[in-house]
Amino acid sequence: MSESTPPGAGAPSIVGLVGLGLVGTALSTRLEASGCHLLGFDRDAAARAAWTAGAPARRTAAAAAAELGQRCEAVVLAVFDTAGAIDVLEGSGSLLEGGLTRTVIDTSTGDPAALQALAARLAPRGVQFIEAPLSGSSAQIAEGTATMLLGGEPKAITAHTSLLAALSPRRIHVGGAGMGARAKLATNLVLGLNRAALAEGLVFAERLGITPATFLELVLATPARSDAALTKGERMVRGDFAPHSRVRQHLKDVELMLQAAHAAGQRLPLTDAHARLLRAAVAAGDGELDNAAIVRQLRREADGHPAQRAERRTPCDPAEGTPTT
Repeated sequence: MSESTPPGAGAPSIVGLVGLGLVGTALSTRLEASGCHLLGFDRDAAARAAWTAGAPARRTAAAAAAELGQRCEAVVLAVFDTAGAIDVLEGSGSLLEGGLTRTVIDTSTGDPAALQALAARLAPRGVQFIEAPLSGSSAQIAEGTATMLLGGEPKAITAHTSLLAALSPRRIHVGGAGMGARAKLATNLVLGLNRAALAEGLVFAERLGITPATFLELVLATPARSDAALTKGERMVRGDFAPHSRVRQHLKDVELMLQAAHAAGQRLPLTDAHARLLRAAVAAGDGELDNAAIVRQLRREADGHPAQRAERRTPCDPAEGTPTT
């Protein structure tokens, strides 16, 4: 079931926020606009300082996760992965040790089975766990154009409609715990391949003598048009890779896709190739760049080394599938 609801007066006045990076900061913008005061925590002191520097008076940073658990009934997680979520909730000095938190909304893209198990462990403790990964960049999250994929009990989601609406006006409830992550991985698979295909096409066009700007104009004017071209194409053309979402973050998601597919007995040949590109991009030092920087790796591979170019030119015997040396 999809929803599109404006933030309501029922959102809690003080909301805890764990993870003050790109997504956490974007979510802060959403929550502040709805009238919430925020108590934020990040293990990185520099991230805490950056989050509060020049920020509205509605933001206060906490020195420990447990402080959020002492002051906030509802806490939003914007951590890197499921291991981070489990550590914040169940590790030493966890926010649940504070005793007040009764609702956790996890916006990270995580491991479906691990999140399902986490929700089952939290329920007997009286803590409602709602998965809420967001499909969109940090800029789209801040604008309210990202789509939230909800996983959890319908009663819990209904009870927190105002808070969820503050986070994202566009929401789809896809099922119980674990289903939000499954939905995010499936949609991210398509999104990531669209972005990689755009980058590969751009590099191919360059080799054919078509400028990147002209290629993007062609894509946007033809059935090749996609949201990836709209949101990432201009960044690829300009070489602007200041992060709105990072290469290493998408690689984490792609590795989760491959794990989930393996468990389901499915091969993902295109995603296998995409994973190899992303791993190479991270190894080349591009992990912290925007995921539009996949074009840099495709350029590196197109250039290659002399030996690689010679190997690609070696004719093959169609019957054997091996070089005819």
